[in-house]
Amino acid sequence: LARRAVAGSPFEIVGDQMTGPLIYGFSEDAVAAAKVVANFAKTNDKLVIRGGAFGGKALDVEGVKQLANIPSKEVLLAQLLGLMQSPISRTARVLAALAEKRG
Repeated sequence: LARRAVAGSPFEIVGDQMTGPLIYGFSEDAVAAAKVVANFAKTNDKLVIRGGAFGGKALDVEGVKQLANIPSKEVLLAQLLGLMQSPISRTARVLAALAEKRG
């Protein structure tokens, strides 16, 4: 029944893995879904991650774990902003030091 539900969708690629009792997690943010499942699997040995799908590609267990280890979108944006601000603030400090030195 699960294979029929995903037929024609981006998740069809993992249809062959859909056997036995399964739990599915869906989210607009694939990283968040992978984090929730991976964190729950750490504390509950009865949950075994078998695979997943992201971007139209099938993921194995390691792929799901790697996806779960990616920082959140907010953290990545903050890191990017920090990298972009760093050269500007450094330049401003150098110019301020030069202006102070010249008096």
